[in-house]
Amino acid sequence: MKITANLIVPSIEACLPFWIDRLGFTKTVEVPEGDTIGFVILVKDGAELMLQSERSVANDIADAPAEHYRAALYVKVASLAEVQRALAGYEDVVVAERTTFYGARETITNDPAGNVIVFAQRVDQG
Repeated sequence: MKITANLIVPSIEACLPFWIDRLGFTKTVEVPEGDTIGFVILVKDGAELMLQSERSVANDIADAPAEHYRAALYVKVASLAEVQRALAGYEDVVVAERTTFYGARETITNDPAGNVIVFAQRVDQG
């Protein structure tokens, strides 16, 4: 299992100088969202961090909360079916399952504190 923080931010462009210029991260993935950046993956010394714009989240997940975001966790798992069984009957599942353009099957839920948790399994693993 691997957990990667996904910070939900108003503007990725405003955050990149902090992470890249000040802290030395390198951008390895960039996904546009209209005329702005919607998503990036940053890496440094084995650490990985995702930044996603609020606009991108709103466009990506129809039932995403409208209130101010904190953070989201992206959890890579070996078996999405196992996670789905564990979440059976849990009322805060936002997306039961979807397949993404980047080759992952995902289940998205909110934890009891309202944090977004994305469980993902590579399509080629299932």
